[in-house]
Amino acid sequence: MTVDVLSSIKGAKPSEAVSQLFDVIKNAHTTNNSFNANINNNAVSVNDLREDVVIESSAIEKEIIKENFPKQKKGFLVVSKVIEE
Repeated sequence: MTVDVLSSIKGAKPSEAVSQLFDVIKNAHTTNNSFNANINNNAVSVNDLREDVVIESSAIEKEIIKENFPKQKKGFLVVSKVIEE
């Protein structure tokens, strides 16, 4: 999903964690040896990404997510399949 689609979810607000992730990606330096340069010049090293940190959501945030993804299967929210061309 594009950021534009994600940002159109009702009640959604910018998240500090997502902002930090995009900052890391924007500021990452790619390696430029011949192997990597030939495959993908837009890669980000795993070492440049931030550590995964679990942040407990507030009750209102959880409710907004459940409203936007009301289907459940075996206790998990079901996200509709998105096909992009």
